[in-house]
Amino acid sequence: MPITVTTLVENTAGTPFTIGEWGQSLLVEADGQKILFDTGPSALITKNATALGVDIATVDRIVLSHGHYDHTGGLQEVLVKIRESVKHTAGIEIIAHPDVFTPKYFYIEDFVEKYIGIPFPREELEALGARFILSEDSVRLSENMLTTGEVEISVDFEKIDKDLHVKEGEEQVHDKLADDMGIIIKTDQGLVILLGCGHRGIINTLLHAQKVTGIKQIYAVIGGTHLISADKQQMQSTIDAIKGFNIKKLGVSHCTGLKSAAVLAHEFEGAFFFNSAGTKTVL
Repeated sequence: MPITVTTLVENTAGTPFTIGEWGQSLLVEADGQKILFDTGPSALITKNATALGVDIATVDRIVLSHGHYDHTGGLQEVLVKIRESVKHTAGIEIIAHPDVFTPKYFYIEDFVEKYIGIPFPREELEALGARFILSEDSVRLSENMLTTGEVEISVDFEKIDKDLHVKEGEEQVHDKLADDMGIIIKTDQGLVILLGCGHRGIINTLLHAQKVTGIKQIYAVIGGTHLISADKQQMQSTIDAIKGFNIKKLGVSHCTGLKSAAVLAHEFEGAFFFNSAGTKTVL
């Protein structure tokens, strides 16, 4: 089964005529389906898609990895493009976790509050044709593709950023990012796993994917690993764990961070690649 993953949005641009912007969006084509995984932070997704020869209006479904703006900010523009097509006259399914619309905030120095959640009300998106399927459990996308559902935390060296919060009424509560999800694709060579941000940890996500599918071999991992603030101990634990999976292709991006990406490039020279905007990976 041929699989193609095209990176439409990423922090850096690796292909002429594409533009880098903090965030991520991946288009995966497999099983005769086109799944848009996240939409980046803005309307740039449609410009990069045009530059790459991708017709965004032809996607079959949208999956949101979690409810941060840098993965959902382009959703309104995408829905406008889809609405203009004849393929989705009844709207388009968007699969996400029930917490995806929870108001999310980032607290920086002196506890300055910054909203980082989805920039649009749910009702506004539904008026543009969005049909949300919200589930904590894994959702099947095609014969061989499924979402991870809520990722189980099973290793103690991966921590969720302490500066990420949600509001419950007027109370500020640490965001456990239960909505952080990925996509799993079953292949003859093993699992292909797509990560949005990996807030609950790349290793937790890989172990969860194995548990959900019952398949141990992991062939490829592509996307954000949230190692941008990892210390030396976490990096070493992550490297040791990745080596245990015997992954053949490792394409990191977005919240991995340049320093951590450089470390991974050195450790996994044969498998590693920078997954910048414009990168097209055929598996």
